[in-house]
Amino acid sequence: MRVLIMAAGSRGDVAPYTGIGARLREAGHEVALATHSGFAEMVKGCGLAFRDLPGDPRTPDDAADRDGGGRRTGMRGAGAFVRKLAEGVAQAAEPGADLLLLSATTEPLGAHVAEAMDIPYLGTRLQPATPTGEFAPPLGGARSLGRWGNRAAGRLALRVVDRLYEDAVRDLRRRLGLPPSTARAARLRREAAGRPVLHGFSRLLVPRPADWPDGHDVVGTWWPYVAPDHQLPARLREFLAAGEPPVFVGFGSMGGGDGERLSAIAGEALRRAGVRGVVQAGWAGLEVAGDEVITIGDVPHSLLFPHLAAVVQHCGAGTTAAALRAGVPVVPVPVTADQPFWAHRAGAVGAATAPLPAAGLTGDRLGAAIREAVTVASYRRRAEAVAEGMAAEDGAGRVVEAVARFT
Repeated sequence: MRVLIMAAGSRGDVAPYTGIGARLREAGHEVALATHSGFAEMVKGCGLAFRDLPGDPRTPDDAADRDGGGRRTGMRGAGAFVRKLAEGVAQAAEPGADLLLLSATTEPLGAHVAEAMDIPYLGTRLQPATPTGEFAPPLGGARSLGRWGNRAAGRLALRVVDRLYEDAVRDLRRRLGLPPSTARAARLRREAAGRPVLHGFSRLLVPRPADWPDGHDVVGTWWPYVAPDHQLPARLREFLAAGEPPVFVGFGSMGGGDGERLSAIAGEALRRAGVRGVVQAGWAGLEVAGDEVITIGDVPHSLLFPHLAAVVQHCGAGTTAAALRAGVPVVPVPVTADQPFWAHRAGAVGAATAPLPAAGLTGDRLGAAIREAVTVASYRRRAEAVAEGMAAEDGAGRVVEAVARFT
């Protein structure tokens, strides 16, 4: 079967789909992954065909994404990103496919491509965005609004997404020769049809809500593909072997333009905590120098994290799951979006210190939290217990089983 995966966003929004793609390829399927050109080598390195999607989130359109003072204007920037994305989804599907696997960012567009091509698609999401009474939508933070309030907030969040995609959906349907439809009407039709949606995170962090529709399942985390013979850089291996397990500090795709401040905070925090450190540059360009710290670029978390004493990070879904998979305590520094939600979930299982919002972060506060994470034994015990449970989950395998039902 020819399977086309469409995923868009930051590295954390795309990398998990490389693991799905690799497993599908091993199962005998012909797999292509459509995403941004900046991830082309990552995709090809997994043995998957690459198809380009425009709208790289690292280089937003300044005219659409900034106000007169040079500040980012989120909704306007997101709208520009979606419009660019819509231009590419149909083109990415032109070589043909028998089944589409659509991420949360591409499903509101890719579903129309599937309709025009008369082929099935499967929703594959990294966030629990389906409304439920059990918790508020992840983008709304960690605070519960009560069962009625949570469901209402979840429905409102979907309406916001509909509005964001409205113009792009209208133009895309016109280009595809489909009857006119609003984004909301199209979503409601998809929901009424009971289309299956798989969620790639652990049931240990977010158990499947009892009030979700049939076919919406939590299957386990989708881990980014790592080649069996891949090794950490020699310089990093030497550092890890030269002393006590260090503490990781990294903010992934967060902190752009704030690298100097975050670097200073990270360096001070590591010194105050009295620990060695591995600092990942990320999109912010962090850099900390010293005999007891090393600054690195992108490396597979699955290879690095088992060697650590704790992980200081922004609490993106993938990085949080990777730390817990390694049985390592988390020090959450949420920045935006769903990160407070995942910070709360890591804390709820007892594997994370209290969140430290990035806006008010200081070296003193971060140093104290690091010290707490590495000295209070219960954090590691709980992280190791979660790791044991995660090892029994096979998220990518569940996707392979679902795809087989379409053959």
